Amino acid sequence: MADTKTKKGKAGAVDSAKSKGKDAVEPGRAENGARGAKDPFKASGVPPEQALDILQDMLLYRRFEERVEEAYAIGKIGGFCHIHIGQEGVAAGTIQPLVEDDYVISAYREHTQAIAKGVEPNAVMAELFGRVDGASGGKGGSMHIFSAARRFMGGHGIVGGQVPLAAGIAWKVKYRKEPNVVLCFMGDAAVNQGGFHEAMNMAAVWELPAIFVVENNKYGMGTAFDRVSTTDMITKAAPYGIEASTVNGQDVLATYAHFRDLAEEVRNGGGPRFVDVKCYRFRGHSMSDPVSGTYRPTEELEEMKEGADPIAVLRGQLMDAGHLDKEALEAMDVEARRISQEAVDFADASPQPGPEALYAHVWAEINENGRLFFDGRGQAPEGGG
Repeated sequence: MADTKTKKGKAGAVDSAKSKGKDAVEPGRAENGARGAKDPFKASGVPPEQALDILQDMLLYRRFEERVEEAYAIGKIGGFCHIHIGQEGVAAGTIQPLVEDDYVISAYREHTQAIAKGVEPNAVMAELFGRVDGASGGKGGSMHIFSAARRFMGGHGIVGGQVPLAAGIAWKVKYRKEPNVVLCFMGDAAVNQGGFHEAMNMAAVWELPAIFVVENNKYGMGTAFDRVSTTDMITKAAPYGIEASTVNGQDVLATYAHFRDLAEEVRNGGGPRFVDVKCYRFRGHSMSDPVSGTYRPTEELEEMKEGADPIAVLRGQLMDAGHLDKEALEAMDVEARRISQEAVDFADASPQPGPEALYAHVWAEINENGRLFFDGRGQAPEGGG
């Protein structure tokens, strides 16, 4: 399907765009390949060899999350845990077009996004287990995976809380004239938070190199998006003059092509972008939520799993074009399962943080130059003014 865009006019206003009806992009079966073309590889500019690598990655994401579910069920993972199964095409299609030094920041459904950005599966699983070899030393858990080395700037548990942080990172990139972009993920419910709108305004005014990505899976926890908003998602950045677009996140080739071109535009000074990525989660909001719940029809879930599984879509495209057979697919799946099991074994073997970890990374001492806060508790150093 073709992506839908809103574009900035001369005065920064946003022209109207069709986001409903037959021209709208909805998550569904990519019957004719990426963007409706007969040859999805030619249309997307993604060669079959690269598409096979993407399929391998998405299989890893799927098998990894399945092992996470198992570990959570038997008590090896505690706290909140949000599974990305069904949305693997978003992780692969949006992050893989980036360069190594680009930044990614996300919400709390971020296990596979961290892996896509280069964080080792072992480190992600160990973090979920709360172990010292985890990406955040076992102190972050499922919602707070972080890697400065990979420029994965964390998952965040506050809805929309990462959006202003993304604007801050993008400001730093522009201030230092770095050739990077910042990719910020959020759920559909985040667009109703005040921080989202403040960040959009600042990003527009300062022309920041940021791409704000809504993983629009139709539901904010258990509430359908159309119950909380009378306007289409693609219009949410319109008041700030930010160019917006929509893409089918269940078709990874279309998504990859879209973000490859978008990242290049932003990297070359095009200013911020807003993308409505249509997708669908095959699990509940979190591990405490039933698979379908009472808020979405079972028929809807089964229809999406049958016709819009991003792994099945790409698998079909590759098989139809003669680039993949059953034996090769099975070998890829075996590899994905091996890596996932290795991650579980690694996490199991990693020790738990000791009591001393409670006092690590905590700042409690007064700065040598005194408190710098205007809170009535300021304290100047001796002999200072």
